Amino acid sequence: MITTRAGGVSAPPFDTFNLGDHVGDDPAAVAANRARLAATIGHPLVWMHQVHGDHVAVVEGPRKDAVADTDALVTATPRLALAVVTADCVPVLMADARAGVVAAVHAGRVGARDGVVARALEAMLAIGAHAEDISALLGPAVSGRNYEVPAEMADEVEATLPGSRTTTSAGTPALDLRAGIAGQLKRLGVTAIDIDPRCTVADTNLFSHRRSAPTGRLASVVWME
Repeated sequence: MITTRAGGVSAPPFDTFNLGDHVGDDPAAVAANRARLAATIGHPLVWMHQVHGDHVAVVEGPRKDAVADTDALVTATPRLALAVVTADCVPVLMADARAGVVAAVHAGRVGARDGVVARALEAMLAIGAHAEDISALLGPAVSGRNYEVPAEMADEVEATLPGSRTTTSAGTPALDLRAGIAGQLKRLGVTAIDIDPRCTVADTNLFSHRRSAPTGRLASVVWME
């Protein structure tokens, strides 16, 4: 499941379904939005305090508080929903339905460059998943056409995440993190990969930090029944 901006109670500029608790929104509004999402899903949600790193946490049950300082969650517990919040970074959802293992990953430029998706995949394999049985969804994120970066930065990411370097619609250096992550997953044996075509900067139904900071956060959620 991937949310949009609609359906919540947050006031501008976080209007309305902001699910990020670190962006300056009214905490009561965020709590109400998160409760609404949990009620819609019908399962407990596990959140994380994302720090643009490559740490992965394996969780086994509901938690009152967000998992501290991590950018990927993995579980083999049925009906435990894992959430990642984004507003331009890549949300990566992975699942091995045969083994009953799922993962939610926050892959921003630094985390993707440093291998957070590969670390999450390793954690899935360690608790019984198999790469050939894993399906991956790369959710809405800033597209290469709208993600201009300095040439040196593009080269740096390309060196560790091949396929990421691209150009904007104006022909300037850019990054397409979803292309780089898809290539990485394929090299690691995951072949069932879907990429949501939406660009967070271009689609005003989605939150985008690059387009209109401060703003809210979308949630991408995965669970196994």
